[in-house]
Amino acid sequence: MALADRSFARRTLLTTTAALTGAALLGGTAQAAETRRTGWPAQFPLPDGFQPEGITIGSRPYAYFGSLANGDIYRASLATGRGKIVAKGAGRPTVGLKIDRHGRLFLAGGDSGEIRTVDARSGETEQVYATGGTFVNDVILTPGAAWFTDSFKPVLYQLAKGAVTTVPLTGDWQQGPDFTANGIERTPDGRALLVVNAFANGGGLMRVDPRTGAARAVDLGTAKLPNGDGLLLLGRILYAVQQQQNAIDVFRLNDAGTRGTAITRITDPRFRIPTTVAAWGSRLYLPNARFDVEPTPTTEYDAVAVRQV
Repeated sequence: MALADRSFARRTLLTTTAALTGAALLGGTAQAAETRRTGWPAQFPLPDGFQPEGITIGSRPYAYFGSLANGDIYRASLATGRGKIVAKGAGRPTVGLKIDRHGRLFLAGGDSGEIRTVDARSGETEQVYATGGTFVNDVILTPGAAWFTDSFKPVLYQLAKGAVTTVPLTGDWQQGPDFTANGIERTPDGRALLVVNAFANGGGLMRVDPRTGAARAVDLGTAKLPNGDGLLLLGRILYAVQQQQNAIDVFRLNDAGTRGTAITRITDPRFRIPTTVAAWGSRLYLPNARFDVEPTPTTEYDAVAVRQV
């Protein structure tokens, strides 16, 4: 994920490699057919001025979105597209977020340097953890822990048993002068973490040993992720949102997550700088962050759904 003013202004729009140029365009016809089949909307509004960034979907068909503007959490029904604010952010941003099976939300606090946990049912903040970080960006849940990236520091934060531990990134990790670490996921075998590194070798993935922080570049062939943002792993298929390219690049990974093969690119005319992705049924859901416009209290935002590969 990325902070609108700082990331968009400093990055150039880069095209992807030839391995992805023949990818599929999922346009209006496919989405209309999917909507007719399910009866669920393939696009729905978010609150004006909300500045969405992260999305998470739990065991029920509700999507939770975090606000960069003030940290509020908005919950929308996937069946109807209607929603409401379910937790207030007290003026602190929410970037990445995940929900666990107990209905607890884990929130990355962006430039507040905070990690927060919120009860999704009551909307009450349970805990606030200070990391000492610069920009706490994205989060993934593993058995027993939540892992967070920091876009301006070569570290990960592990939240486990009510305490935060800072894990330095070493090995192949290269820290750039601007946003570097972004989205985070687990490898298919669950033994390591995958982290977007938007700087090293023109942008790609790093496989990180969670015990040591040692990073190893994932072999993606000629594919690059210079605008890589949110990640989503379904089986061995990895979806990587390339926000400013208005695209999702799709890879098939080996079990260890050391190698990935680009298999397609998903684009859609409704994409307006999507940042992160979550799944329900046969669909992928993404918030449009609209980092290409100056945000105002009346700026319109929405979420869109496309079919999985």
